[in-house]
Amino acid sequence: MHNVLYFYQHIPYHTNPVAFYFFNLPVDWYSLMYLAGFLTVYLLLWYRIKKREIQNEIPNTKYQIPDTNILLDLMLVTFGGLLVGGRLGYVFFYNFNYYIQNPITIISPFDPITHEFIGIFGMSYHGALIGALLAGWIFIKIKKLDFWRWANFIAPAIPAGYFFGRIGNFMNGELYGRVTDKFWGMYFPQSAYDTQNFSSLQLRYPSELNEAFLEGIVLFLILWPLRNHPRFKNHMLAFYIIGYAAARIIAEFFRQPDSQIGYIFGWLTLGQILSIFMLIFGIGLILVRQHNKKMV
Repeated sequence: MHNVLYFYQHIPYHTNPVAFYFFNLPVDWYSLMYLAGFLTVYLLLWYRIKKREIQNEIPNTKYQIPDTNILLDLMLVTFGGLLVGGRLGYVFFYNFNYYIQNPITIISPFDPITHEFIGIFGMSYHGALIGALLAGWIFIKIKKLDFWRWANFIAPAIPAGYFFGRIGNFMNGELYGRVTDKFWGMYFPQSAYDTQNFSSLQLRYPSELNEAFLEGIVLFLILWPLRNHPRFKNHMLAFYIIGYAAARIIAEFFRQPDSQIGYIFGWLTLGQILSIFMLIFGIGLILVRQHNKKMV
């Protein structure tokens, strides 16, 4: 039993952020998890299309019923918006002072001092959500589609894809949790470098796995069964926003705050504050759409 617990608590020591090398360039698990998440969401939505779960309520209007061709185009556009928004969100929300002094590092995958290829690290979920929604909205307006129909169609599948993103964080050894004395904590080698405490490592919550469970699995199991329910299907985007915000607020109580920011008001993290705004926005979205529905 002791050997099993020892292995479990040292799992981060056995994970390598690099999955393989392609022509001497490292291919990270983090990047592969993003692709796995994209493919998972696409396949779930492809399943919905094949099952004809969305009925066309507007006759003779092109693309009102989702089809696989327009779906792939839309997902590629929103995925691009996700990447750009996630990166810019991290720059502006989490480390603005550093990046304003080193702007090239926003887009450069090379270390500014050693010029070694290190990839681009630092993504913000809240920025990614804004980027994806904005890119999707622009695409849908250009194509003259129904934004709410598509947003509610896609939303229930998102948590399943997001699960892989948090697994990517775990493989990177980043976004680890706060110090704990619980046996289910793990030793994260990166924490020694981040805290400059090389003399000893402390058990920490595996917060990446907590978030993968809450924001990925749990939220998916809530939204997916409701996707065709007459009372809920038109609020799937709002439910996703509210559900993710609630899960993130809970998960952040176990996650180590970013060292350059620390705690806000002595106990809140920036992720929690952004999620509170997200929660308010989601609730407001339901109220506004309910009001507009009554006005029609």
